[in-house]
Amino acid sequence: MDNLNHDRLLIIDFGSQVTQLIARRLRELNVYCEIHPYQNVTDAFLTDFAPKAVIFSGGPASVIDDKSPRPPASVFDLGVPILGICYGQQVMMHMLGGTVERGHGTAEFGRAYVTPDVQRIDLLNGWFLEEREQVWMSHGDHVSAIAPGFAVYGTSPNAPFAITADLERRFYAVQFHPEVHHTPNGATLYENFIRDAGFTGDWTMGAYREEAIRKIRDEVGDKKVICGLSGGVDSSVAAVLLHEAIGDQLTCVFVDHGLLRLNEAEEVVTMFRDHYNMPLIHADEQDLFLGELDGQSDPETKRKIIGRLFIDVFQKYANEIDGAEFLAQGTLYPDVIESVSFSGGPSVTIKSHHNVGGLPEKMGMKLIEPLRELFKDEVRALGHELGLPASFIGRHPFPGPGLAIRCPGEITHEKLAILRKADAVYIDQIRKHGLYDEIWQAFVVILPVRTVGVMGDSRTYDFACALRAVTSVDGMTADYYPFTHDFLGETATRIINEVQGINRVTYDITSKPPGTIEWE
Repeated sequence: MDNLNHDRLLIIDFGSQVTQLIARRLRELNVYCEIHPYQNVTDAFLTDFAPKAVIFSGGPASVIDDKSPRPPASVFDLGVPILGICYGQQVMMHMLGGTVERGHGTAEFGRAYVTPDVQRIDLLNGWFLEEREQVWMSHGDHVSAIAPGFAVYGTSPNAPFAITADLERRFYAVQFHPEVHHTPNGATLYENFIRDAGFTGDWTMGAYREEAIRKIRDEVGDKKVICGLSGGVDSSVAAVLLHEAIGDQLTCVFVDHGLLRLNEAEEVVTMFRDHYNMPLIHADEQDLFLGELDGQSDPETKRKIIGRLFIDVFQKYANEIDGAEFLAQGTLYPDVIESVSFSGGPSVTIKSHHNVGGLPEKMGMKLIEPLRELFKDEVRALGHELGLPASFIGRHPFPGPGLAIRCPGEITHEKLAILRKADAVYIDQIRKHGLYDEIWQAFVVILPVRTVGVMGDSRTYDFACALRAVTSVDGMTADYYPFTHDFLGETATRIINEVQGINRVTYDITSKPPGTIEWE
């Protein structure tokens, strides 16, 4: 990446499922870091990247096996601090002269407790204030002999070398995962490591904003840029950042596919066209999208139709902008990481995603991605820095296909109208009770069934709906939100009384996994 104005930490990825968490912990400490799969880290790469410190991630392989992942040996000659985590510890020991053996009864998975050695080191400042520290282990192999120059500073029942270090070379290695929340004091360990490496904490959103604006101006020059604006946080922050950098050289295209929440199109257009005074094309294509979705019930078919039409519509309006040479996307750093996976192959697709990823090649435009170095929480911080309303930045995630995937079965104008009203009532209830910021995502699903009910003295035969609300850190896993029965009863009463067409309300208490957050 081009961001060379900060001290940089390199995370070498050996395939751990939680490598992104390492980067997030470091970013929270205002340290700029990048994740790169081990096979991309060559001698030349290390020279060019010039890291101030290096972290080896965990991984599923065994260092005992032939062709197991390795960093280049030259990494140990950089003269910078290195921290090895789990597999990272084992590969460090293996390459530096220690011994790693297969499990044979010494495997540890889950919560464990580490006790300290008599000698204390700066890496463990703030640790062992009690007799032991809770950590999260996930290893089959174990280190049976540490490399020359290393000493032991912490042990667990099945990991006699749980914490080791070579203080002279500033090489540190732990068998557990300090990045996961099951290691409650893990952030302190990372903070001690980066302090030892001399990081000053210069990675802030204020600094990023200034650098990004300068970079955008240098790259774009006097050319024009178009930006696909969905109304979500990512594309909105990207649009405001671009507008601050290049003003009226930017034109946003907001494709209204008729699958938005109540009054959402008007709110987006008002905020960007009126408040920010941005050139904005409001592409009202509701009839086109809903026409092609008519009669479709398969969720993947619906997603593909929406994705294809979005590209076609976006291209049609983009062609009306003379001199546009750049296409802006709200790509985030997790997307970049996942596009270059540890194995070198594509990530598994659970469900297709609606985005503009297919546009650049088709349109022959240059791509500009001003958020590609940021995690989601950093995008929100940048949004605050840019002055976007807090109520907008803190909005719950909303899927690209919109209400189409909250309407299982066939989509109709009637069902969408009912769904919009029910969702508005539900979110109003959550805000009224002060719960909105405690919840990662909340929405209503209109079910493809009708049920018998009684209202007054009359029989009804209307739709049922399901309420969904989850808590999550990053959307990868989620638990249902534990509303009180009083809240659920009050909300159900409001929806049934205020939304004509619904006579039954249910609450979804499925976690992720085994479910997904959205229903389709």
